[in-house]
Amino acid sequence: MLNIWNIKSRAHECARTGRPFEEGETFHTAIYFDTEAGDFMRRDVCTEAWEEETAERTPFSSWKSIYEKPEHAKPKPEITSRESAEGLLRRLIDEDQEYTEHARYILALMLERKKVLVPKERKENDSGAVMLMYEHRKTGEVFILRDPELRLDEVEGVQEEVATLLGFTDPAQPQPPANAAPSATAEPTAETPAVSESEASESASAGPAASNQETLPTSN
Repeated sequence: MLNIWNIKSRAHECARTGRPFEEGETFHTAIYFDTEAGDFMRRDVCTEAWEEETAERTPFSSWKSIYEKPEHAKPKPEITSRESAEGLLRRLIDEDQEYTEHARYILALMLERKKVLVPKERKENDSGAVMLMYEHRKTGEVFILRDPELRLDEVEGVQEEVATLLGFTDPAQPQPPANAAPSATAEPTAETPAVSESEASESASAGPAASNQETLPTSN
């Protein structure tokens, strides 16, 4: 399987001139597909060299970015049983298993709503597949995914799969029917986030929210 889902990190200098980018500088991010390597390639080019860049080659996708110096490395947080949406997406992209494409798409939507990932471009490749380009708001990394074009009747199943992967549900325990009334003695626990029906409806209609809760996107 072609490994075309790698996360592309932001460069710190222009790919054409070699000049280091300055803090706050606007530059161009260009994505090309290398047919020989079967992989996407990223080039970050300063504004003054962009015309020369596009005269030489046509990017598959491109947009303007603002350069921010990388933050000093911070100690990694303690690993817990519940994986974050961003951590899970990175792992699934790195593993690059075809059967996780739907889960990756739902995770990207979650991170878009949380304003962690910023959608940049939606492009169709030569084979007709729609590719989604996301940029990490803080690090400038580019996440490249294929749009699986989920049907409405498929979304709920993928949401449940993602919830299980994130540790919000226990796959070993039978799940109650969707229309079952909650137990009068049931109390929210640390493993299961308590979200009321009104909160869920509000979250679904609010669109991209600034909330840090890892809520799954809901289907209409």
